[in-house]
Amino acid sequence: MADPKGFLNHGREVAKSRPVDVRLKDWNEVYVPGSLLPIISKQASRCMDCGIPFCHNGCPLGNLIPEWNDYAYREDWAAASERLHATNNFPEFTGRLCPAPCESACVLGINQPAVTIKNVEVSIIDKAWDSGDVEPQIPERLSGKTVAVIGSGPAGLAAAQQLTRAGHTVAVYERADRIGGLLRYGIPEFKMEKRHINRRIEQMRAEGTRFRTGIEIGRDLKATDLKKRYDAVVIAAGSTTARDLPVPGRELKGVYQAMEYLPLANKVQEGDYVTSPISAEGKHVVVIGGGDTGADCVGTAHRQGAASVTQLEIMPRPGEDRAPHQPWPTFPMLYKVTSAHEEGGERVYSVSTTHFEGDEDGNVQWLHLTEVEFVDGKLSQKPGTERKIPAQLVTLAMGFTGPDRDNGLMDQFGLDLDERGNIARDADFQTNVPGVFVAGDAGRGQSLIVWAIAEGRSAARGCDRFLTGASELPAPIRPTDRALMV
Repeated sequence: MADPKGFLNHGREVAKSRPVDVRLKDWNEVYVPGSLLPIISKQASRCMDCGIPFCHNGCPLGNLIPEWNDYAYREDWAAASERLHATNNFPEFTGRLCPAPCESACVLGINQPAVTIKNVEVSIIDKAWDSGDVEPQIPERLSGKTVAVIGSGPAGLAAAQQLTRAGHTVAVYERADRIGGLLRYGIPEFKMEKRHINRRIEQMRAEGTRFRTGIEIGRDLKATDLKKRYDAVVIAAGSTTARDLPVPGRELKGVYQAMEYLPLANKVQEGDYVTSPISAEGKHVVVIGGGDTGADCVGTAHRQGAASVTQLEIMPRPGEDRAPHQPWPTFPMLYKVTSAHEEGGERVYSVSTTHFEGDEDGNVQWLHLTEVEFVDGKLSQKPGTERKIPAQLVTLAMGFTGPDRDNGLMDQFGLDLDERGNIARDADFQTNVPGVFVAGDAGRGQSLIVWAIAEGRSAARGCDRFLTGASELPAPIRPTDRALMV
């Protein structure tokens, strides 16, 4: 453990954000660069000798949190980085994007503010990169086996890196023009600058992983041909079928899915456009959906100069404290204010969209909504609460319903689906087709980045066992795991 009295001597301090009026002028990460390191040793010292570290169970990766907290407290950054990478291929991703279920499970969090686990994590990995402690891990020998990984999001990248390090020849196929999946085009630059992805890709290239962009398996290359070419396949194509809103006026111009809107803003940062083809500049923006993707739309609209931003959520506003049915150490549904919400806009809860209204040119102008409530466990509209709000740009951020079923991938492989419409798999993450594995949202359903990395690592182990008969790769989880309700 770190300082035995650390949690008594130091309160919780988190990363400092840049002033709103400053950060809205650019797309850089919202946090003050270097603001964490001066305080991180004290924050790491708050980690207790709790006997049973529930944070391990709260984290799908099983991160060795007390161990790297101790090293961070002692400022042994190389050792902290080694412990961090023992369970997590990409801690700079999770340290920025994960909602930190580990902190919800922190023993200190029973009656005090939890340890700043997420901030410690990102400080360790940023220090490791700056110190040159993150180096390619080139396999000592090659197995002679080949693996294709479909999808280059966190699950696909984790599986590819693990399998490459096991000595297999791995090629990652990505249908977009750049590697990264939703990390690249779904996560705005202000949440994670894409340089973090780029340097991991360079590390993976140096280790031997190969990347093929602009190729969609099922359309550009048949799945059956891919299977003939490789000894095994890992599908990590994500859950990309967006939930739609079938109400009158949905066809109007200006109503888009979040994943139509966000990638274009990221492409501007990549230099593909001068301005986004779908811009919020000067418009009244409505974001439908109260989750993280909705918050990403809010922050993006602010930076594009929206006239106003309103975020709608059909569910009631969560509480500030744990509900009785979500006791420690479960991951609670709490009201949270993200960096995007700090920047302005209005959040409206317990409302449902009834229809859109447009002008004579077919452009959306108004959104009609009504208040809703739960009656006998069912959601119903409240009479007399109908109203309309200005809406010249609407983004739908209501989640995803499963993997893409239109590109032919699943049919060409002949894959079975589970009861939720995701690709079915066994305890080794293998599908009903021998040699074809699935990891991440394509098999699990829409979930967290930390789950994606954990699934990628576990699927890599299953794939390695299939290819060689045994595996020394770690497997954090099984497909049936649902750690702490996350």
